[in-house]
Amino acid sequence: MIEDPEGIDAILANAREHGVGHMLCVSVEEGDYPVLKQLAADHDCLSASIGIHPNTEMAAPVRVQDLVREADDPRVLAIGESGLDYFRSQGDLEWQRARFRTHIRAAREIGKPVIIHCREAKDDVLRILEEENAAEVGGVMHCFVEDLDTARRAMDLNFLISFSGIVTFKNAGDLKEVARVLPLDAMLVETDSPYLAPMPYRGKPNQPAWVRFVAEHIAELRGIPLEEVAAATTANFNRVFRPDNPAS
Repeated sequence: MIEDPEGIDAILANAREHGVGHMLCVSVEEGDYPVLKQLAADHDCLSASIGIHPNTEMAAPVRVQDLVREADDPRVLAIGESGLDYFRSQGDLEWQRARFRTHIRAAREIGKPVIIHCREAKDDVLRILEEENAAEVGGVMHCFVEDLDTARRAMDLNFLISFSGIVTFKNAGDLKEVARVLPLDAMLVETDSPYLAPMPYRGKPNQPAWVRFVAEHIAELRGIPLEEVAAATTANFNRVFRPDNPAS
């Protein structure tokens, strides 16, 4: 998500200079909705999602009808970020699983893909995706850090695998192997801004322009031109998120 509206013009100009043409601003709490929708309304190169992150605390449960109402907007391409996080949240997490199911049901009702957060919960995430027939709408496994088997199981459920700056880190050997062998038509690249800046900017606030370095690293791992990775991930995004025709 872009956190500095005052600097948006500079951020977008830098993205364009690095060959980034379209950006999806992902919601993590209700307060994001009007901000992200307005950003998308003001800038043709931006779209938004509607959803509640699994670690976001709320006084009342998330409802399908509320998500559908907020997502019924051509500027909104997806439901999420939602999913399960067993790293930050502890105790009885049935509320988190119920929230995840609500997001999937909203996505199926409105016919838009789901952006999935998964941390130390891969088996439950995949089980719930299957039980809730999430393959009907598909989506993306955001900021993927799991193994190749998990990636393939998610692909079987009609989900893309999205790589963040983590794949550029020296200690991400297993993830690099997933990026090397995964079919190009199953991949996306992302920033997770303002977090997880790729090398050579690791430790600094991330921004959309730097997704180029994620794509460059994947191209290097695969021994193919950057342009091939860029073309494939752009086509994958357009196929799943339909930025030119989100209601179709």
